[in-house]
Parts: sequence; C-alpha cells; structure tokens
Amino acid sequence: MAYDKFNILTSSGVPLPIENVDTDQIIPARFLKATERVGFGDNLFRDWRYNADEIPKADFVLNDATYSGKILVGGKNFGSGSSREHAAWAVYDYGFRAVVSSFFADIFKGNCLNIGVLPVQVSPEFADKIFKAIEADPKTELEINLPKQTITLLTTGEKETFDISGYKKDNMINGFDDIDYLQNIKEEIVTFADKQLI
Repeated sequence: MAYDKFNILTSSGVPLPIENVDTDQIIPARFLKATERVGFGDNLFRDWRYNADEIPKADFVLNDATYSGKILVGGKNFGSGSSREHAAWAVYDYGFRAVVSSFFADIFKGNCLNIGVLPVQVSPEFADKIFKAIEADPKTELEINLPKQTITLLTTGEKETFDISGYKKDNMINGFDDIDYLQNIKEEIVTFADKQLI
C-alpha cells in the first residue's frame, strides 16, 4: 500500500510529554480486529481521549483546539510494549506524518517507517526545547527535512540531525512500502533472475 511521499514537512506540533507511552495506550487492543490500515485514527489514544460515556476529555491534547499539526511530539520511550502494527497505523490514519521523541521502541519505529510515518529521534535536550517552545506558543513550527535528515525549530533556527537507514529514507521520499519498492525494481529482478538461469 503506497502512502504519501515525504520530503520536507513544515508544521506545528502536538505535544504529548508523557514517557513510556506504549502501543496499548496508542491503540487499545479491543480495536485491533480490522486488517486494513484505515479507520484506526478514530481510536488513537482512545482511552485517554474519551470518558467511559464516550464524551471527549477536555484536558487531553488531541481534544484541545489550541494544538494542531502533522507532527506528534512524544516523551521518551515512545511506542514501547507489544509489536502491534496497528499503533503506527493509528498515528498515520489520524493525520500525523512524523513523531518526534528522544527515544523510540525499535519495533514501533520500524512499523512507522513501513507505513509512512517518520520517527525523528532527537536528543533529550532538543526535545525539551521543542516542548518549551510549543508551551510558549502552540503555533510554533518545526521543519523536518528528510533529504538532509534535519529537524529545525523555526522560531530559533536551532536544529539537529537524525538517523534513518538509506533504504527506508528512499522509500519514504518515494512513498513506497516494501512491496512498492519491489514492484518498482521488477525489471531489475527479472533481469537478474534470467542471468542466473543461463
């Protein structure tokens, strides 16, 4: 399933300065019945967003109109817990195209890269600067430049670089998942296979 191409993203950020956010909090287990990547955004952080009577919790950041944007800024150790892909699907389906944190759980990070959400790992000091900037001005914008592998706090010009594998970087820039990548080099695969038969 192809997804949106990612090049340079400039957006305000939605702050969630909570450490050890696990995948069951991102998308509770009772919403894992679907097998397609759509519809999960409605239940992103479901138990944090809604009361038992389905009324939105006014004090949760996704219910606060003060904050908006395509970048979720999370606390340390974001995406820990089970390996469910649905957590990354929920983040993408809600509308986030990047998650910024000072540390990601490896499996969640990989799942994000597989479906078009860019996990940007920054230093704890830079994460703190981002949270403080958003607290001071919710319209604060970040620029995430995937080709250059930089994230910039536009209010101050401060930036950091982040790591990403070359393969995943190219896939995100082209909007490919793993199957799309293989389809894109189908002729090369066929040519290689033919040579092996000679």
